[in-house]
Amino acid sequence: MTQESWFYPRGTLAEDGWETVVDSGIHGWHHTGLRVAELAEGTERVLAAGRVERLVIPLSGSFTVSYVPPGERGVDVEHVQELAGRASVFSGPTDTLYLPTGTALRISGVGRVAVAEAPTEDRFPVAYLPAAAVAVELRGAGRSSRQVHNFGTPAQLDAARLIACEVITPAENWSSYPPHKHDDFVSGGESRLEEIYYFDSAVSRGLTAPDTADPFGFMRAYASDAREIDILAEVRHGDVALVPHGWHGPCVAAPGYDLYYLNVMAGPDPDRVWLISDDPAHGWIRDTWAGQPVDSRLPYTRPEGTP
Repeated sequence: MTQESWFYPRGTLAEDGWETVVDSGIHGWHHTGLRVAELAEGTERVLAAGRVERLVIPLSGSFTVSYVPPGERGVDVEHVQELAGRASVFSGPTDTLYLPTGTALRISGVGRVAVAEAPTEDRFPVAYLPAAAVAVELRGAGRSSRQVHNFGTPAQLDAARLIACEVITPAENWSSYPPHKHDDFVSGGESRLEEIYYFDSAVSRGLTAPDTADPFGFMRAYASDAREIDILAEVRHGDVALVPHGWHGPCVAAPGYDLYYLNVMAGPDPDRVWLISDDPAHGWIRDTWAGQPVDSRLPYTRPEGTP
């Protein structure tokens, strides 16, 4: 694997007890970060206070977050927030916790947890968002239908730089499509944002598969100008793709397997806004959605009897 591919299979970004660490230690990466860990009973992960804002996102399981925000008048007081979480990323939205720059934290519990990050000096209030309050968007139509959980977008979360959401693409559907980019600053038209894709895949809801099943999907990114990027990868549980620039999309769910990805974005522009430009070769496809229904399998919500 070369740096220019910007694709990292599961485990290749492991560091200090985290299964995945994306930060400025990756050459050419500046504005976003991500940490993912699998916690067992009696284990925890600790993050020191730093000049970075964070969003704690349960992927599966439940967690306790103990945190010490920057104290007023020099006094630091530990706070505790329980995150109910969910059975899996395919079980509907989760509750999340936003922590401002300068906050130390400790995460304990059982399951998989993600921490999205963005460097900043600006401080916003701590914010807990329950799952029931997450804006769920059904985007596209037909075989381009997907479900978006907008817990960390500007309309839902007050933050300095960080933008985050997650997408569920049912089996055989396409998402992150038409291919688009956000790597130039055009006031009111396009914003500069690095983007992290963290993937998972599972046997499609309602299907029974043998133990030999190997859930997967595909992801594509390619150059929009002289800056090189070329990703055409099979993606599986725990894989990461980084998009510093260029056209990206589609993400395709293979037959029999649903696809999930967590998106983390941030950039250097003065405003925290997600504005895109479609690849002109494919942008016309949006017009074909008119009059098509959204995939009847959506929305994916919590199955009866699950946390």
